[in-house]
Amino acid sequence: MATLLLRLVAPMQAWGTRSRFVDRDTEAEPSKSGVLGLCAAALGIDRADPVEHLARLAFGVRVDREGVAGTDYHTAQLRPGDPRTRTDVTRRAYLADAAFWAGLEGDRALLTELHAALQTPHWPLSLGRKAFAPSLPIFARSPLEVSLWDALRTAPSLRRGDEGGPYRLVLDWEAVPPPLRASASPSRRQDVPDGPFARRRYLSRDVLTVTLPLAPEPDPLLRLAPPEEVSA
Repeated sequence: MATLLLRLVAPMQAWGTRSRFVDRDTEAEPSKSGVLGLCAAALGIDRADPVEHLARLAFGVRVDREGVAGTDYHTAQLRPGDPRTRTDVTRRAYLADAAFWAGLEGDRALLTELHAALQTPHWPLSLGRKAFAPSLPIFARSPLEVSLWDALRTAPSLRRGDEGGPYRLVLDWEAVPPPLRASASPSRRQDVPDGPFARRRYLSRDVLTVTLPLAPEPDPLLRLAPPEEVSA
């Protein structure tokens, strides 16, 4: 087994799990369905194609920068040009100036293929919505021969120099070390694709949120990128 880390940094991100046409939500951190959708775009997997091989990967997130939650509004028409159409005002939530590491653990061959695809994606990549392009490369190192838990704990910091405090990790229940599971209770997230993305059906998974006082080294890319490329 191996773990692949994905760097998710952008001026705006959105990771909805309960969205409807006029109300698009976002979770406080990336969803499994959203990250797998990004991976499918990199690999060139059509929305009508199966993604069970991706859904089987263990998933976790480390929150380096929470970001600021916001909402904007759009107008949309169901049948443009049709005299019977109506114009709806839609509410769309987002996270501004957030930074995350997402980790996928599983078959090394699949993760190696995915790592290569993230460098030369088949379709453009975005963080939850088409307009939300990443401001730093999503791909990091090639798959690591460590657990998802260890990969997230030791990933470089995506924080700025004046930001401190513990880090929040949200992982699949099975990916958390047994001693931590013994004294905790999982919560549920309904964000595992049940068949092709076109079906819009999702299964639940058990997750555990853990807060840790980590001290990772800064990500070298943050020192190379101009400030306006890593903030809103």
